[in-house]
Amino acid sequence: MTYSAPVFESKICDPADLPARVASLSRPLVFTNGCFDILHRGHAAYLAQARALGASLVVGVNTDASVKRLGKGDDRPVNSQQDRMAVLAALESVSLVTWFDEDTPLQLILACRPDILVKGGDWAAENIVGAREVLDWGGQVHSIPFLFERSTTSTIAKIRAL
Repeated sequence: MTYSAPVFESKICDPADLPARVASLSRPLVFTNGCFDILHRGHAAYLAQARALGASLVVGVNTDASVKRLGKGDDRPVNSQQDRMAVLAALESVSLVTWFDEDTPLQLILACRPDILVKGGDWAAENIVGAREVLDWGGQVHSIPFLFERSTTSTIAKIRAL
């Protein structure tokens, strides 16, 4: 028997193709971004909440190099960019996954022109990269409160302590 790549991997989109791929998604379009290194309950809940704000959800993922520049530790990311994107793409709440190597996702935000921009509750709405631009074209910006206090850093620390 021959096996092919899972269908959900078709949700992974090269940034150069983002405008064309976004054009086929239902609106309102929600955009968020992050490392999503070791996916946990907090991530899953956050992404479901983000998707509930609109009809489609695009997730911008930091490349491995940009994660390293964030100073999260020499051993981060634990999971490769391709693996992180594939796991996100497998989630029902996620419509499309792309990546960015810059220090911020501003170019992705400008390319997909979301109706709604979201980040987690540790971000004040006015400090979210792209907030001014999204508001200028009539969109909304949300900081979604955490339902579950989870973090990849604490998960890694727990594993190391075992």
